[in-house]
Formats: sequence, structure tokens, C-alpha cells
Amino acid sequence: MSFLRVLLAIIFPPLAVLDKGCGSILIVTLLTLAGWIPGVLAALIILNRSCSN
Repeated sequence: MSFLRVLLAIIFPPLAVLDKGCGSILIVTLLTLAGWIPGVLAALIILNRSCSN
């Protein structure tokens, strides 16, 4: 996970997972609309999971 991706996930979570697929973008967008913190956490989890594979 690069520093830029983490910073982007904190500021605007859906943009951070833009290249991870449509499902990831949809989930993070819905969670961000429900609350900013769940969206940030989901984006960080998705970014972390894709780096470990």
C-alpha cells in the first residue's frame, strides 16, 4: 500500500479503490454514504487485501 493510496482512502475512499473493480467501488461508495468512517475502513481493507495477494 502506497502512502498516496492510504491518503486517498482517508480523503475520498471510492477513488482509492477505483482500479479494484466495480464491486469494490460500489461497496465503498455505499459505506461512505452511510458514514465516512465505514467507507474509509472498507477502502483500507480492500487495499490491504489486494497488496497481500
